[in-house]
Amino acid sequence: MAASDGSGKDEVKTQFTTREGLYKLMTLSEYSRPTRAPYNVQCCHPVKVSFVVVKDGSGSNEKICFNVGRELYFYLYKGVRKAADLTKPIDKRTYKGGTLPTCHDLNQFTASENSVLLLIGFSAGQVQLIDPVTKDLSRIFNDERLIDKTKVTCVKWVPGTEHMFLVGHASGQLYVYNKEHPAFNTPPQYQTWKHGDDYAIYTCKTKSNRNPVFRWIVGEGSLNEFAFSPDVKYLATVSQDGFLRIFNYDTMDLVGSMKSYFGGLQCVSWSPDSKYVVVGGEDDLVTVWSFVDKRVVARGKGHKSWVTNVCFDPFTSEILNHHEDFMGSEDDFTSPRDQRSPATRRERTFSNQSRNSIQSNGGIVPVLYRFGSVAQDTQLCLWEFTEDLLKQNQSLSRQRTNTQLPTGSIAQTNSLSPQGKSSSNTNTSHHSDSGSVHSRFSTLSLGDKHKDKSKKESVSSKSGEKMNILSKIHQKIIEDSAKAIGTPMCPRIDELIILEPLITKKIAHERVTSLMFKEDCIVTACQEGFVSTWARPGKVPNLTPDLMGRGDTQPEKS
Repeated sequence: MAASDGSGKDEVKTQFTTREGLYKLMTLSEYSRPTRAPYNVQCCHPVKVSFVVVKDGSGSNEKICFNVGRELYFYLYKGVRKAADLTKPIDKRTYKGGTLPTCHDLNQFTASENSVLLLIGFSAGQVQLIDPVTKDLSRIFNDERLIDKTKVTCVKWVPGTEHMFLVGHASGQLYVYNKEHPAFNTPPQYQTWKHGDDYAIYTCKTKSNRNPVFRWIVGEGSLNEFAFSPDVKYLATVSQDGFLRIFNYDTMDLVGSMKSYFGGLQCVSWSPDSKYVVVGGEDDLVTVWSFVDKRVVARGKGHKSWVTNVCFDPFTSEILNHHEDFMGSEDDFTSPRDQRSPATRRERTFSNQSRNSIQSNGGIVPVLYRFGSVAQDTQLCLWEFTEDLLKQNQSLSRQRTNTQLPTGSIAQTNSLSPQGKSSSNTNTSHHSDSGSVHSRFSTLSLGDKHKDKSKKESVSSKSGEKMNILSKIHQKIIEDSAKAIGTPMCPRIDELIILEPLITKKIAHERVTSLMFKEDCIVTACQEGFVSTWARPGKVPNLTPDLMGRGDTQPEKS
């Protein structure tokens, strides 16, 4: 990454300041391919990052996994403590034959010093289970692609379980697997289990246990991401049809939903207390949805392109005094009180006490929520809100002068991405790529064993059919968006609180694809294959100039 001298907004930043202090890019803690050479980002799946923490005698032993093109890396993660040693990956895999890793997840519940279970989803629909520590486990689910032939968009272990995991596909379907169930070489036969508005759930017609345990059909178009609530009672899904849907995971009932202004929703995150859900997508907005009120309560305008990842930060959320201001720009955070020690700045995580409406002197003390977002515009945005802010008289928000739809709205469907390509064209390419799956699937441990039975079909005929289907889906999404605007499912801009970002910083040369908050740092990843560590204020004692970044000692100028 290029160093920032603070001379212009287009410079890639290596540091930024918030109320709690200075965040610093740790350049030697950057994880990437061993050569550190940027990856060719053309026609490449997003770089995703997964972590697992293993408790051993020496304290926290943390591992990191990330995918870059056809490669998958598994390293010991040293965070802000030491420089990354890229020459010694715990495991590295290169996948051949046109089938690439698209997403992955590590099982925190079963992780030990000697074994870690890693799930990997692929562009052709398969899911691989490996142990990158022992290297003696390799199982393939949907091996013959009899369950689903489309790209795996999201894979996650069910939190707190040893055997169960969920797999989302570009087909709009979500499958529940049990890793202990045997594989079958025949397509599954389904029977209806439950259905409702825009979703249906099926189970397999069989007397013996087999995968998938359940098959969910959710909305129209690709199921882009899903996330469990922290209490694991609810499942949030976001789809290409622009809908957020919240399900009770145990009863499989739909309990809430909302609609984007335009285009698909790409990402979703729960607040640490399960009270709010934040989503981002192709309307360039971040949207806050209240689980308690079952409605949209705020939208955030700060990005200039599709939002690729959103994530709540539980480590800077705090209980506020009534008189204390919590919003403002970086220029507002230079007062002497911000030079206080970390111990006196009240850097708190969500405790059980703060998760509830805390009573103090007969009144409710507001809780500060912070979340972050990254996008194709290469920007990192940090946002904050309190429940008091969200409950302000909505008539105040109706007085806002800027009531136009955001970039990427129905009237602006041809907005350009940072690379100068049409967002709508990029979306079409995404879907087309999902359908153009390759039958050959091989890794270091897998042989060539599949042959495409449809090779004799006309490629041009299949492409034309796919484009026709995608065109109809796209048209339906546009029509649904137009009908939804102004309804409780999709309130107008002037009917909502509009959040402005606490900070907006360009942090990469290529689109940013991953964002995670840790106790001592923020972790981001960009499409070039670089996974960056940003040290939190006061978390790294005795920083050396090399590890800090470029030897900068003064906060950058906005």
